[in-house]
Amino acid sequence: MIRANGLRKRYGEREALGGVDLDVPEGTVCGLLGPNGAGKTTIVRILATLLRPDAGQARVGDLDVVRDASRLRFRIGLAGQHAAVDELLTGRRNLELFGRLYHLPRRQARQRADELLERFDLTDAARRPVKTYSGGMRRRLDLAASLIVAPPVLFMDEPTTGLDPRSRLDLWNMLRGLVAEGTTLLLTTQYLDEADQLTDQIVVLDQGLVVAAGSPAQLKKRIGGNRIEVVFREAADLAEAQDLIWQTVSGSLEADPSQRRITVSVSEGPRSVVRIAAALDGAGIEVEDLSLRQPTLDEVFLAVTGS
Repeated sequence: MIRANGLRKRYGEREALGGVDLDVPEGTVCGLLGPNGAGKTTIVRILATLLRPDAGQARVGDLDVVRDASRLRFRIGLAGQHAAVDELLTGRRNLELFGRLYHLPRRQARQRADELLERFDLTDAARRPVKTYSGGMRRRLDLAASLIVAPPVLFMDEPTTGLDPRSRLDLWNMLRGLVAEGTTLLLTTQYLDEADQLTDQIVVLDQGLVVAAGSPAQLKKRIGGNRIEVVFREAADLAEAQDLIWQTVSGSLEADPSQRRITVSVSEGPRSVVRIAAALDGAGIEVEDLSLRQPTLDEVFLAVTGS
Protein backbone atom coordinates (compact mmCIF):
# COMPACT_ATOMS: atom_id res chain seq x y z
CA MET A 1 0.00 0.00 0.00
CA ILE A 2 2.96 2.32 0.69
CA ARG A 3 6.18 1.97 -1.28
CA ALA A 4 9.21 4.24 -1.45
CA ASN A 5 12.48 3.76 -3.30
CA GLY A 6 15.60 5.81 -2.82
CA LEU A 7 13.95 8.84 -1.21
CA ARG A 8 16.36 11.74 -0.77
CA LYS A 9 15.81 15.17 0.73
CA ARG A 10 18.25 17.92 1.60
CA TYR A 11 17.72 21.11 3.60
CA GLY A 12 20.62 23.35 2.65
CA GLU A 13 23.80 21.59 3.73
CA ARG A 14 21.97 18.98 5.79
CA GLU A 15 20.85 15.73 4.17
CA ALA A 16 17.60 14.75 5.87
CA LEU A 17 17.10 11.58 3.83
CA GLY A 18 19.96 9.75 2.17
CA GLY A 19 18.11 7.17 0.07
CA VAL A 20 15.29 5.52 2.03
CA ASP A 21 13.35 2.45 0.90
CA LEU A 22 10.00 1.57 2.46
CA ASP A 23 7.42 -1.13 1.81
CA VAL A 24 4.22 -1.28 3.89
CA PRO A 25 1.64 -4.01 3.08
CA GLU A 26 -2.05 -3.17 3.09
CA GLY A 27 -3.83 -3.38 6.43
CA THR A 28 -0.66 -3.32 8.54
CA VAL A 29 1.04 -0.87 10.89
CA CYS A 30 4.54 0.39 10.18
CA GLY A 31 6.40 2.37 12.82
CA LEU A 32 9.21 4.80 12.05
CA LEU A 33 11.69 5.10 14.91
CA GLY A 34 14.82 7.15 15.24
CA PRO A 35 16.53 9.96 17.17
CA ASN A 36 15.39 13.53 16.71
CA GLY A 37 16.42 14.71 13.25
CA ALA A 38 16.65 11.19 11.83
CA GLY A 39 14.18 11.98 9.01
CA LYS A 40 10.93 10.48 10.30
CA THR A 41 8.74 13.56 9.85
CA THR A 42 10.33 14.29 6.47
CA ILE A 43 9.22 10.87 5.21
CA VAL A 44 5.68 11.44 6.48
CA ARG A 45 5.52 14.87 4.82
CA ILE A 46 6.71 13.43 1.49
CA LEU A 47 4.22 10.56 1.58
CA ALA A 48 1.42 12.96 2.54
CA THR A 49 2.25 15.18 -0.50
CA LEU A 50 3.32 18.12 1.70
CA LEU A 51 6.95 17.96 0.58
CA ARG A 52 8.64 17.02 -2.69
CA PRO A 53 11.59 14.62 -2.55
CA ASP A 54 14.84 15.68 -4.22
CA ALA A 55 15.24 12.18 -5.64
CA GLY A 56 13.57 8.79 -5.52
CA GLN A 57 9.96 7.73 -5.93
CA ALA A 58 7.06 6.98 -3.61
CA ARG A 59 3.59 5.61 -4.19
CA VAL A 60 0.58 5.25 -1.93
CA GLY A 61 -1.74 2.67 -3.40
CA ASP A 62 -1.52 3.17 -7.15
CA LEU A 63 -0.82 6.92 -6.97
CA ASP A 64 2.52 8.71 -7.20
CA VAL A 65 3.04 11.20 -4.37
CA VAL A 66 4.32 13.87 -6.79
CA ARG A 67 2.51 13.34 -10.10
CA ASP A 68 -0.82 12.37 -8.51
CA ALA A 69 -0.65 14.56 -5.40
CA SER A 70 -4.02 16.27 -5.83
CA ARG A 71 -5.85 12.94 -6.28
CA LEU A 72 -3.92 11.25 -3.49
CA ARG A 73 -4.92 13.84 -0.89
CA PHE A 74 -8.50 12.58 -1.03
CA ARG A 75 -7.34 9.03 -0.20
CA ILE A 76 -5.12 9.64 2.82
CA GLY A 77 -5.51 10.96 6.34
CA LEU A 78 -2.86 12.83 8.31
CA ALA A 79 -2.60 13.60 12.01
CA GLY A 80 0.50 15.67 12.75
CA GLN A 81 2.41 16.24 15.97
CA HIS A 82 0.03 18.99 17.03
CA ALA A 83 -3.77 18.79 16.87
CA ALA A 84 -4.89 20.73 13.77
CA VAL A 85 -8.23 21.84 15.13
CA ASP A 86 -9.73 25.29 15.74
CA GLU A 87 -9.99 25.92 19.49
CA LEU A 88 -12.74 28.54 19.07
CA LEU A 89 -15.09 26.18 17.23
CA THR A 90 -17.02 23.30 18.77
CA GLY A 91 -15.99 19.73 18.13
CA ARG A 92 -18.87 19.20 15.72
CA ARG A 93 -18.15 22.41 13.79
CA ASN A 94 -14.51 21.40 13.43
CA LEU A 95 -15.43 18.08 11.84
CA GLU A 96 -18.05 19.70 9.61
CA LEU A 97 -15.40 22.19 8.45
CA PHE A 98 -13.01 19.40 7.55
CA GLY A 99 -15.79 17.65 5.65
CA ARG A 100 -16.48 20.78 3.62
CA LEU A 101 -12.75 21.19 2.90
CA TYR A 102 -12.88 17.68 1.44
CA HIS A 103 -15.78 18.92 -0.76
CA LEU A 104 -18.41 16.81 0.96
CA PRO A 105 -21.96 18.17 0.57
CA ARG A 106 -23.09 20.03 3.70
CA ARG A 107 -25.57 17.33 4.74
CA GLN A 108 -23.03 14.55 4.26
CA ALA A 109 -20.39 16.51 6.21
CA ARG A 110 -22.80 16.83 9.15
CA GLN A 111 -23.69 13.14 9.03
CA ARG A 112 -20.03 12.11 8.91
CA ALA A 113 -19.21 14.46 11.81
CA ASP A 114 -21.90 12.85 13.97
CA GLU A 115 -20.64 9.35 13.11
CA LEU A 116 -17.08 10.22 14.10
CA LEU A 117 -18.11 12.03 17.29
CA GLU A 118 -19.90 8.89 18.41
CA ARG A 119 -17.08 6.60 17.36
CA PHE A 120 -14.47 8.58 19.30
CA ASP A 121 -16.67 9.08 22.37
CA LEU A 122 -16.99 12.83 21.88
CA THR A 123 -20.76 13.16 21.45
CA ASP A 124 -21.29 14.67 24.92
CA ALA A 125 -18.65 17.32 24.19
CA ALA A 126 -19.73 17.97 20.59
CA ARG A 127 -21.24 21.40 21.34
CA ARG A 128 -18.38 22.63 23.52
CA PRO A 129 -15.53 24.81 22.18
CA VAL A 130 -12.39 22.77 21.63
CA LYS A 131 -10.45 25.09 23.98
CA THR A 132 -12.32 23.37 26.84
CA TYR A 133 -11.17 19.88 25.74
CA SER A 134 -8.46 17.88 27.51
CA GLY A 135 -5.33 16.85 25.62
CA GLY A 136 -6.69 13.37 25.02
CA MET A 137 -10.00 14.71 23.70
CA ARG A 138 -8.21 17.08 21.31
CA ARG A 139 -6.08 14.20 20.03
CA ARG A 140 -9.18 12.08 19.44
CA LEU A 141 -10.86 14.96 17.61
CA ASP A 142 -7.75 15.45 15.47
CA LEU A 143 -7.75 11.74 14.59
CA ALA A 144 -11.47 11.94 13.76
CA ALA A 145 -10.77 14.89 11.44
CA SER A 146 -8.15 12.82 9.59
CA LEU A 147 -10.79 10.14 8.97
CA ILE A 148 -13.50 12.35 7.49
CA VAL A 149 -13.32 10.63 4.10
CA ALA A 150 -12.54 7.15 5.56
CA PRO A 151 -9.08 7.00 3.93
CA PRO A 152 -7.46 3.62 3.29
CA VAL A 153 -4.10 5.03 4.46
CA LEU A 154 -3.48 7.03 7.63
CA PHE A 155 -0.26 8.85 8.57
CA MET A 156 0.33 9.79 12.21
CA ASP A 157 3.32 11.78 13.43
CA GLU A 158 3.93 11.06 17.13
CA PRO A 159 0.22 10.48 17.81
CA THR A 160 0.35 10.19 21.62
CA THR A 161 2.91 12.85 22.55
CA GLY A 162 1.76 14.64 25.70
CA LEU A 163 -1.09 12.26 26.49
CA ASP A 164 -1.56 10.67 29.91
CA PRO A 165 -1.33 6.84 30.15
CA ARG A 166 -5.12 6.34 30.07
CA SER A 167 -5.53 8.51 26.97
CA ARG A 168 -2.63 6.71 25.27
CA LEU A 169 -4.27 3.31 25.86
CA ASP A 170 -7.60 4.62 24.55
CA LEU A 171 -5.95 5.91 21.38
CA TRP A 172 -4.06 2.64 20.89
CA ASN A 173 -7.36 0.75 21.02
CA MET A 174 -8.92 3.12 18.48
CA LEU A 175 -5.98 2.65 16.10
CA ARG A 176 -6.18 -1.14 16.48
CA GLY A 177 -9.84 -0.93 15.52
CA LEU A 178 -9.05 1.08 12.39
CA VAL A 179 -6.39 -1.40 11.30
CA ALA A 180 -8.74 -4.32 11.94
CA GLU A 181 -11.13 -2.67 9.47
CA GLY A 182 -8.41 -2.56 6.80
CA THR A 183 -6.70 0.80 7.29
CA THR A 184 -2.97 0.91 6.58
CA LEU A 185 -1.18 2.95 9.25
CA LEU A 186 2.24 4.59 9.15
CA LEU A 187 3.26 6.27 12.39
CA THR A 188 6.30 7.89 13.92
CA THR A 189 6.81 7.66 17.64
CA GLN A 190 9.33 8.39 20.36
CA TYR A 191 7.70 5.81 22.64
CA LEU A 192 9.27 2.41 22.03
CA ASP A 193 6.59 0.61 24.02
CA GLU A 194 4.05 2.15 21.64
CA ALA A 195 5.88 0.70 18.64
CA ASP A 196 6.09 -2.67 20.39
CA GLN A 197 2.35 -2.67 21.09
CA LEU A 198 1.01 -1.40 17.77
CA THR A 199 3.32 -2.18 14.86
CA ASP A 200 3.66 -5.13 12.54
CA GLN A 201 6.99 -3.83 11.28
CA ILE A 202 9.47 -1.21 12.41
CA VAL A 203 11.91 0.87 10.38
CA VAL A 204 14.69 2.46 12.41
CA LEU A 205 16.22 5.61 10.91
CA ASP A 206 19.43 7.33 11.87
CA GLN A 207 20.89 10.37 10.10
CA GLY A 208 18.52 9.93 7.16
CA LEU A 209 19.29 6.25 6.56
CA VAL A 210 17.52 2.98 7.39
CA VAL A 211 19.74 1.22 9.94
CA ALA A 212 17.36 -1.63 10.85
CA ALA A 213 14.00 -3.01 9.76
CA GLY A 214 11.77 -5.92 10.70
CA SER A 215 9.06 -6.97 13.10
CA PRO A 216 9.54 -6.11 16.80
CA ALA A 217 10.41 -9.76 17.50
CA GLN A 218 12.94 -9.91 14.65
CA LEU A 219 14.67 -6.74 15.81
CA LYS A 220 14.92 -8.02 19.38
CA LYS A 221 16.56 -11.22 18.18
CA ARG A 222 19.26 -9.18 16.45
CA ILE A 223 20.82 -8.24 19.78
CA GLY A 224 20.47 -11.56 21.56
CA GLY A 225 18.05 -14.16 22.81
CA ASN A 226 16.39 -14.59 26.16
CA ARG A 227 17.97 -13.31 29.35
CA ILE A 228 17.64 -14.71 32.83
CA GLU A 229 18.20 -12.37 35.74
CA VAL A 230 18.82 -13.74 39.23
CA VAL A 231 18.94 -11.48 42.29
CA PHE A 232 20.34 -13.09 45.44
CA ARG A 233 19.59 -12.38 49.07
CA GLU A 234 23.29 -12.35 49.97
CA ALA A 235 26.06 -10.84 47.84
CA ALA A 236 28.42 -13.44 49.29
CA ASP A 237 26.57 -16.16 47.33
CA LEU A 238 27.42 -14.64 43.92
CA ALA A 239 30.75 -16.44 43.38
CA GLU A 240 29.36 -19.90 44.18
CA ALA A 241 26.17 -19.20 42.20
CA GLN A 242 28.17 -18.04 39.20
CA ASP A 243 30.13 -21.30 39.06
CA LEU A 244 26.95 -23.31 39.54
CA ILE A 245 25.08 -21.48 36.74
CA TRP A 246 28.05 -21.96 34.37
CA GLN A 247 27.83 -25.70 35.01
CA THR A 248 24.05 -25.75 34.53
CA VAL A 249 23.42 -23.77 31.30
CA SER A 250 25.45 -22.52 28.35
CA GLY A 251 25.50 -18.81 27.56
CA SER A 252 27.25 -15.57 28.34
CA LEU A 253 27.09 -14.46 31.97
CA GLU A 254 27.44 -11.07 33.66
CA ALA A 255 27.72 -10.54 37.41
CA ASP A 256 26.86 -7.28 39.19
CA PRO A 257 27.93 -7.57 42.85
CA SER A 258 26.57 -4.12 43.73
CA GLN A 259 23.06 -5.26 42.77
CA ARG A 260 23.57 -8.88 43.94
CA ARG A 261 22.56 -9.87 40.42
CA ILE A 262 23.66 -12.33 37.74
CA THR A 263 22.39 -12.02 34.15
CA VAL A 264 22.66 -14.95 31.74
CA SER A 265 21.97 -14.87 27.98
CA VAL A 266 20.47 -18.22 26.93
CA SER A 267 18.85 -19.79 23.87
CA GLU A 268 16.30 -21.91 25.74
CA GLY A 269 14.63 -19.55 28.15
CA PRO A 270 11.97 -21.52 30.09
CA ARG A 271 14.04 -24.73 30.37
CA SER A 272 17.07 -22.80 31.52
CA VAL A 273 15.01 -21.05 34.21
CA VAL A 274 13.92 -24.42 35.59
CA ARG A 275 17.48 -25.79 35.58
CA ILE A 276 18.97 -22.74 37.27
CA ALA A 277 16.22 -22.64 39.91
CA ALA A 278 16.70 -26.34 40.70
CA ALA A 279 20.50 -26.04 40.87
CA LEU A 280 20.42 -23.03 43.21
CA ASP A 281 17.77 -24.61 45.42
CA GLY A 282 19.81 -27.82 45.62
CA ALA A 283 22.85 -25.85 46.74
CA GLY A 284 20.83 -24.00 49.37
CA ILE A 285 21.42 -20.59 47.78
CA GLU A 286 18.56 -18.21 48.54
CA VAL A 287 17.15 -16.17 45.65
CA GLU A 288 15.29 -12.90 46.03
CA ASP A 289 14.10 -12.73 42.42
CA LEU A 290 14.44 -14.83 39.26
CA SER A 291 13.01 -13.62 35.96
CA LEU A 292 13.11 -14.38 32.24
CA ARG A 293 12.91 -11.56 29.74
CA GLN A 294 13.52 -10.76 26.10
CA PRO A 295 15.58 -7.81 24.89
CA THR A 296 13.49 -4.64 24.73
CA LEU A 297 13.07 -2.25 21.83
CA ASP A 298 14.93 0.30 23.95
CA GLU A 299 17.98 -1.99 23.80
CA VAL A 300 17.50 -2.49 20.07
CA PHE A 301 17.28 1.27 19.57
CA LEU A 302 20.49 1.88 21.52
CA ALA A 303 22.29 -0.91 19.70
CA VAL A 304 21.46 0.20 16.15
CA THR A 305 21.60 3.99 16.60
CA GLY A 306 24.13 4.40 19.39
CA SER A 307 21.98 7.16 20.89
